[in-house]
Amino acid sequence: MASYPDPPAPLPSTPFPEIEEKLTKLASCKDAWLGVSIEARIALLDALVTGVLGVAEAWVEGGARLKGLDPRSSEAGEEWLAGPMVTVRNLRLLREALVARGAPKPASVKTIVLPRAEGSSADKPGSQLVARVFPTTLLDRLTLGGVTADVFIEPGEPASQGRIYREKKPEHGKVCLVLGAGNVSSIAPMDALYKLFVEDEVVLLKMNPVNEHVGPRLEKAFAPLVDQGFFSVIYGGADVGAFAAEHALVDTLHVTGSDRTYDAIVWGKTAEERAENKAKGSPRNPKPFTAELGCETPVLIVPGPWSESDLRYQARHVASMVAQNASFNCNAAKVLVMARGWLQREAFLAKLHEELAKTPRRKAYYPGAQDRHRAFTEAYPDARALGAKEVTEGSLPWTVIPDVPPKDGEYALTNEAFCGVLAEVTLDLAEADEAAGFKRDPYPDAERFLAKATRFVNDSCWGTLSCTILVHPTTEAAHPEAVERAIQDLRYGAVAVNCWPGLVYGLVSATWGAFPGHTKEAIVSGTGVVHNTHLFDHPQKTVVRAKWKTFPKVPYFADHANLAALGRELTELEAHASVKQLFRVVKEAIRG
Repeated sequence: MASYPDPPAPLPSTPFPEIEEKLTKLASCKDAWLGVSIEARIALLDALVTGVLGVAEAWVEGGARLKGLDPRSSEAGEEWLAGPMVTVRNLRLLREALVARGAPKPASVKTIVLPRAEGSSADKPGSQLVARVFPTTLLDRLTLGGVTADVFIEPGEPASQGRIYREKKPEHGKVCLVLGAGNVSSIAPMDALYKLFVEDEVVLLKMNPVNEHVGPRLEKAFAPLVDQGFFSVIYGGADVGAFAAEHALVDTLHVTGSDRTYDAIVWGKTAEERAENKAKGSPRNPKPFTAELGCETPVLIVPGPWSESDLRYQARHVASMVAQNASFNCNAAKVLVMARGWLQREAFLAKLHEELAKTPRRKAYYPGAQDRHRAFTEAYPDARALGAKEVTEGSLPWTVIPDVPPKDGEYALTNEAFCGVLAEVTLDLAEADEAAGFKRDPYPDAERFLAKATRFVNDSCWGTLSCTILVHPTTEAAHPEAVERAIQDLRYGAVAVNCWPGLVYGLVSATWGAFPGHTKEAIVSGTGVVHNTHLFDHPQKTVVRAKWKTFPKVPYFADHANLAALGRELTELEAHASVKQLFRVVKEAIRG
């Protein structure tokens, strides 16, 4: 039986006295960070770009080995895109924001009218501002032609930007503990950059034990921040995280991870303690806390006139949304929502299963994956494992669960698998709510599906981080108001139209975080945002739209044949935008 490459060696936990020393230094420098000028911050960002480029190869090699990939393979390109490339992009966009004095100009800002809420006594419907943040430059249009990103501002709020760069500085700074995520290596540094350059807080970053190999690379790449006492890194498990989170020198907290981790920090270590503290409204740790905590990401398949090539392309598309990063993504496709009666439903499912079956299995590197997969297959005996029977030890099969009932509390709709499991849900539109004004019709049209599917995923699928709508251009042209209404009504922080929500994450100019409204007692997908390099003060969600089909092949497609070379060139393009470098990117993209 074949074996995976050896992962990076584990790192020793940071001793508590050393954590004390690091926190003391950060606390002594937090006021000084407030006084660092915009010009000095721009110089720091330039130095950080150089630093990341210097460690990029080692960063990617470690990530590939961790995830069971040959560092020389095309598949290792995932680590370029999800690590150094997007981090360098974040640094570049923050630099551009600071050059614009904290308020980079959106491509446009428009006002949309919101439908009057049911039972509202308001004389007029409300409105909402929508700012286009991509494309804003010629480079944007040349690298991702046909992709747009719009940040929706909270209804009733202005599209104001860069609060910390336009308001008087507070008397004292803050120390933020960032608890890094273990699945995607750019999350930890990008969360830290947001706290530093958008929220004006110095950062103690605790690396997740899963991908702690990135920590020493970041300490080296971010040396200018480390040397001045604005950034520091620690290592270890839950005990280290708990010690730091409860330390008196830590002012605020941020985590990308699990709602269980959040609850354990805020409300208590045991179920009894959490329940008691929630009942009393007395959190164990009352410090201000932002968090991104996952989602049961649904994919809405809008019925339409799909050709044979459409079926094949979108089957590969959805399969890639499942398989990317071995499905250890909070935005991985997890719930497929279709319409009963769509004449091509069975053909689409057959092609999707075929695409998953021929997608190589991946190492189940993330802790607990085997147990979570087993729990789903035990809950659904009809679950189908797809792919070759001869597999490498430690992998998991891509698994589909057919005919999951679309009801509240259903296991597959309320538990995040965080492994390669996809629940298939079919909505019966003949039973659509007639109060919505639709006539009964045995053939599902897009308007009725969008209305019912939106209500279903909003009310019955756990989480509010991300979702996808796949809609044929002919269908969208026939039902433009229904599509726009669904986009407005979806209560998700990232709405991706004809693309994977990972693109929302990767653009960085978009906001990334849960839909607003979760409480401390029921945190669900979290609170607050990151990325947001236009520095909007009141973002609600981001909507990214892409073409129905794209050429060259989208980099996140699982069968991309030239991903490593493309990832390297894209990283260089983000660092050094030039026509010559753009041609190199195009050449490698076409080879994919």
